[in-house]
Amino acid sequence: MAEGGGSGGESLLFLTDEQLRKGIEAMFFAYRGFTADPDRILSEYEYGRAHHRALHFINRNRGTTVNNLLAILGVTKQSLNRVLRALIDDGLVESRIGARDKRERNLFLTPAGEELERKLSDAQRDRMRSAYRTAGPVAVAGFRQVLEAMMDPEMRRHFNARTDGEA
Repeated sequence: MAEGGGSGGESLLFLTDEQLRKGIEAMFFAYRGFTADPDRILSEYEYGRAHHRALHFINRNRGTTVNNLLAILGVTKQSLNRVLRALIDDGLVESRIGARDKRERNLFLTPAGEELERKLSDAQRDRMRSAYRTAGPVAVAGFRQVLEAMMDPEMRRHFNARTDGEA
């Protein structure tokens, strides 16, 4: 990662506590905005953000196992089972017995699950697209670098494995 590059000639290595505090607050407020539209959609189903995350990662990893989803989401088995039970009972996720290992359960979105996931993702893509257009390509690249640098190493490896070759 390159040194410097801050606005006003300040080095990014020497941020003040106040600059860091403003960055932390910006993350909180951005996250609130990023989740606001999906939260409204989820409330119609009496679902929360955990359901959204499960739908997102099942869609991105079609046929993923429950254990893989546990690792990606970093939640307890009990918590994930509660979420999956609701999504399966409501006809949004299908659990199939593994082809190689009958003890495994592979997860897939049903057509209704794909439709809900698309609504949720479209709302977030619209917000991201608008923000990216406003900020410009250099800021977008820098933002992604910052986000990746904040990830735990294991999650960064997982993220990079999923996004290699993507812009």
